[in-house]
Amino acid sequence: MGSVNNTKTALVTGANKGIGFAIAQGLGTLGITVAVGARDDARREEAVERLRAAGIDTFGVALDVTSDDSVAAAAASIEKEAGRLDVLVNNAGISGRFEDGAQDPTTLDLDVLQTVLETNVFGVVRVTNAMLPLLSRAASPRIVNMSSNMGSLTLQTGPVMAAYSPSKSMLNSVTAQYARRFADTNIIVNVACPGYVATDFTGFAGARTPEQGAAIALRLATLPADGPRGGFFDDKGAVAW
Repeated sequence: MGSVNNTKTALVTGANKGIGFAIAQGLGTLGITVAVGARDDARREEAVERLRAAGIDTFGVALDVTSDDSVAAAAASIEKEAGRLDVLVNNAGISGRFEDGAQDPTTLDLDVLQTVLETNVFGVVRVTNAMLPLLSRAASPRIVNMSSNMGSLTLQTGPVMAAYSPSKSMLNSVTAQYARRFADTNIIVNVACPGYVATDFTGFAGARTPEQGAAIALRLATLPADGPRGGFFDDKGAVAW
């Protein structure tokens, strides 16, 4: 892996389980040092231990994407540990409560909408902007935002979820704005759809494994300089917006 200076470092948010953990493992297997971002101390440490047991160079970062202070502290700890950031995978996301019509548009619980947007949209902007100074020190910075085809206005997949689905539509839109802003820079940002993966997020109902869900994120995190920008992709290619 050479000296510390040429080892890439990636931050994966919500990396303690599910697709986030699989992304962390995949990046680590490629020889990238992985910062495991997670709120829960015990779960984060457990994830770090599991990754280390698999021979991956990793360190934990306390990270609550809904807190300015937490995100600022996370950026400071990554700077201290690695000096820069090569890859940011904004994976942390929540579905929000949906029982009792909480996400039926006709009875939408605005508190649920606010909570979901706080993590799935505001959290991504908060983390991305806090990490930009570190990303700008990298030779080929890559940002991957984990979305869902439930957020596609064209496909409109999945159940009616009037907080979660629009949060992903907005995340896709925000990502497009970042891509436009970064058009003349070396920062490449895209959106990934992992598909319907069997994790606790879906009640293990999905047909795909976390590793299958992580594959597209790994591809977008390691794009060459002439790779696509501001696109929405899954395993099969571009996803309709």
